[in-house]
Amino acid sequence: MTFTDLIPAARAAEWNTAARFTLDARTRIDARPGTEHVARWLRGTVGAATGLPLADGDSGPHRIVLSVSPGVAEELGAEGYRLAVTGGEPAVTIEGGGAAGVFWGAQTLRQLLGPEAFRRAPLTQDRDWHLPVGTLQDRPRFGWRGLMLDVARHFMPKDGVLRYLDLLAAHKLNVFHFHLTDDQGWRVEIKRHPRLTEVGSWRSRTKWGHRASGLWDEKPHGGYYTQDDIREIVAYAAERHITVVPEIDVPGHSQAAIAAYPELGNTDVIDTSSLTVWDTWGINPNVLAPTDNTLRFYEDVFEELLALFPSTFIHIGGDECLKDQWRESPAAQALMRQRGLADENELQSWFIRHFDTWLTARGRRLIGWDEILEGGLAPGAAVSSWRGYAGGIAAARAGHDVVMCPEQQVYLDHRQAAGEDEPMPIGYVRTLEDVYRFEPVPAQLTEDEAAHVLGTQANVWTEVMQDSSRVDYQVFPRLAAFAEVAWSALPAPADRDFAGFEQRMDRHYRRLDALGVAYRPPGGPLPWQRRPGPDGTSAGLGRPIEGTPPNV
Repeated sequence: MTFTDLIPAARAAEWNTAARFTLDARTRIDARPGTEHVARWLRGTVGAATGLPLADGDSGPHRIVLSVSPGVAEELGAEGYRLAVTGGEPAVTIEGGGAAGVFWGAQTLRQLLGPEAFRRAPLTQDRDWHLPVGTLQDRPRFGWRGLMLDVARHFMPKDGVLRYLDLLAAHKLNVFHFHLTDDQGWRVEIKRHPRLTEVGSWRSRTKWGHRASGLWDEKPHGGYYTQDDIREIVAYAAERHITVVPEIDVPGHSQAAIAAYPELGNTDVIDTSSLTVWDTWGINPNVLAPTDNTLRFYEDVFEELLALFPSTFIHIGGDECLKDQWRESPAAQALMRQRGLADENELQSWFIRHFDTWLTARGRRLIGWDEILEGGLAPGAAVSSWRGYAGGIAAARAGHDVVMCPEQQVYLDHRQAAGEDEPMPIGYVRTLEDVYRFEPVPAQLTEDEAAHVLGTQANVWTEVMQDSSRVDYQVFPRLAAFAEVAWSALPAPADRDFAGFEQRMDRHYRRLDALGVAYRPPGGPLPWQRRPGPDGTSAGLGRPIEGTPPNV
């Protein structure tokens, strides 16, 4: 075992391959102040996999010492760490620049123990657990290393979300962008407006496959997180040094909210009382009315949200807002004249700026998709650049912070190969190598402009991901490549050692196996993962394809 087996790759390490330290029943954890949660995590994961107690202890040669070090913080930053295995006194030391650095060091320790350390119980009771003797130091390239998960199109129950937080932590990712609302569902309890979940969290049926498909799953679909669920998710993430950034999408992608409260829509254009939670995909024309009533309603929503999510950033969407109803609305046009707004793009900017001001007054920051650039960007807003790099480049040049997530590179709902076997093949073909060669910082930016790139995230939109196994298939193994891009100090894309990464993935697949991840195998989808055949079934699962009768 060498440091080159690690994913994401570490910056520097030296190992003595002839020496090793063995964890056994004598091994204790010496958790210094601020690292107690890392000790709990080690006992709950490595302790469970090895069957070792890993009890508290601050003396003796068989110690794992966890500590926060100002010196490491100065050299490597709060998320940087040094890991040393001596086999002497103490046996293992993990020093972090902050508690987060100690935690990432513990994740590395788990990888060094081998894939079996990712299981939930020991396979045998007499197994020896070895660590190589040596030293390693590491730190992340970016402060924002994220995954966005859409739970509006297909709901993921709480236990699935907690599982994904563990998977993020295992790959040293530290932001979970939680896409909680859309046309197809509202997923968070808001006590002042209970119909958002009573009505807005369920749809009567669901489009099966592409939006052009004629097939339907006729079962109702839905679900939502109670506020206690959200508190648990946020606390679970915080223990793993993951920030949960919630997204409430406005003013577009809002039909679920309008179905629950019709007065939120453009009632002078359409009969909003006839709208239901949307059952198909695409860009929806039913957008929020730009009224004081709508602003006050969403202030209520965000007030409850701020009490649940301590993150600095709050995502407000802002994408794909069709403005036809505003053009037809006498009320919207009157507001534009009153406010001196030149067009509907400026009307959307007025809407977004309201919440930028509102969030800033409460010590938070607004972030939105790159459409919020249209009509003028709110002064304190940050941008999630998804329509390629252009929005992020424009925002960074204007002095705004940016998270790079271009759909052409890191939309993990897009297919992984060009073959007909890919289940529900959509979007660009983006292979594991394509993701590994993704570069978040555009070459066009100057050094000062590039400093506004907070980091990067991969996005997972779930229109065609009806269950957790489909999500796993789309996300993995590409998330491992993305994590290395976000964490490690890689060379320019053309110079990256993808062959070496593939060799390290051989071991990492065994880790994913131990974690129960239904990833796409390197040789292509397994029979039950493939796109259904002409008879509408795949491996006897009865999965329909377009043009065949649904059987779901």
